[in-house]
Amino acid sequence: MPNTKSRRLSRGAAFAVAVTLGATTLAACGSSKDDSDAQSGPVSLTYWTWTPGMDKVVDLWNKGPGKKEQITVTAKKQASGDTLVTKILTAHKAKNGPDLVQAEYQALPTLVSNDALADISKEAGSAKSKFAPGVWQQTTLGTDAVYAIPQDIGPMMFYYRTDLFKKYGLKVPTTWDEFAQTARDLKKKAPDKALTTFSANDSGLFAGLAQQAGAKWWTTSGQKWKVGIDDAATQKVAKFWGGLVKEGAVDNQPMYTPAWNNAIDTGKQIAWVSAVWAPGTLATAAPDTKGKWAMAPLPQWSNSENVTGSWGGSSTAVTTDSQHKEAAAKFATWLNTDPEALTALAKEGGIYPAATTAQTSDAFAEPPAFFSNQADFYTQAADIAKTTAPSAWGPNVNVAYQSFKDAFGAAAKNKSDFTAALKTMQDATVADMKKQGFEVAR
Repeated sequence: MPNTKSRRLSRGAAFAVAVTLGATTLAACGSSKDDSDAQSGPVSLTYWTWTPGMDKVVDLWNKGPGKKEQITVTAKKQASGDTLVTKILTAHKAKNGPDLVQAEYQALPTLVSNDALADISKEAGSAKSKFAPGVWQQTTLGTDAVYAIPQDIGPMMFYYRTDLFKKYGLKVPTTWDEFAQTARDLKKKAPDKALTTFSANDSGLFAGLAQQAGAKWWTTSGQKWKVGIDDAATQKVAKFWGGLVKEGAVDNQPMYTPAWNNAIDTGKQIAWVSAVWAPGTLATAAPDTKGKWAMAPLPQWSNSENVTGSWGGSSTAVTTDSQHKEAAAKFATWLNTDPEALTALAKEGGIYPAATTAQTSDAFAEPPAFFSNQADFYTQAADIAKTTAPSAWGPNVNVAYQSFKDAFGAAAKNKSDFTAALKTMQDATVADMKKQGFEVAR
């Protein structure tokens, strides 16, 4: 979809965060100031967001529900990813943060641990039914508290060149074992081609694959955090891809480079494990292949499973600096559940909505232009989105992601042991958490 880079999971650029609550559990975080929303006059709210066209969506609120409620919202355009997280925490420290912020799911624990986000379970908890369980869970962090309303998501899927699959007699893999065999079969028939590549320059892809396999990278035990980046599920994913890279069945080059664009555009790579926003990226990277691709569900680890991971997505959160929590929660709920708002978000911001009913709305009646040959693209996407596995984020995702890029980048280049790289990622994440003052259980 358009503007996809801003919706992928953060690339992991390091930033310094002074975590103020140490080992305090998430359930104890996110308190808000007393809310005087039994208001006697108009309320003005500020919303920090990076979504394109958000000012037009906010205008719908201000002229409609907001006018009736006497709640006016002003959208202020911001950078995304770690840059925005740093700005939010800086503003919170100075006690002058905005009322609402757009936050990627994996950034929520960092913001909550710094007491920057309010618990809006009383004001917006009823919105839960509008979202798939695995999506809603990302905003609750495993507690009864609700720290945000899901906005957009990136359920993962398998994309492939229909013409080249037909040319080489390949079947669309439904399991990862079949995926591996398809990669090997293609190499035998066309040694100059590869099914896809393992890329170490976007940590979100690997995180989503681990999520699909059942990984829980961060969990809590009493007053302590548990880090399971090198758990059995993630080890399975690492061994799988490391084995394919080592034998040369798939490429080992990073994505989003001129070389990758050329490989996708010329058919040197004929498939891509990606997410619902992939059509927008393919349209830019491989313009000559329009109408030659199709989308299918992500391969499964067993025939009995039906689950996908998530690569990207964000939410709307209310900050603890807001003096009008109830009013802010009303807007956040409207923005992400109201049919008119969701249609506008899709049209103006190019998002794939988290709300399940919106995924089959008129805004998605037609397939992406790049996939005009697949009329049921969004029908399939909605079905796949419902199977999103729960995730488990922690307070230093940025450190884990940077370690992934370093360790797996070297392992992919050298075709060395991916499980050793995974241990490096685990150790770096644990060491950073201890340095920040968190208690970490082993």
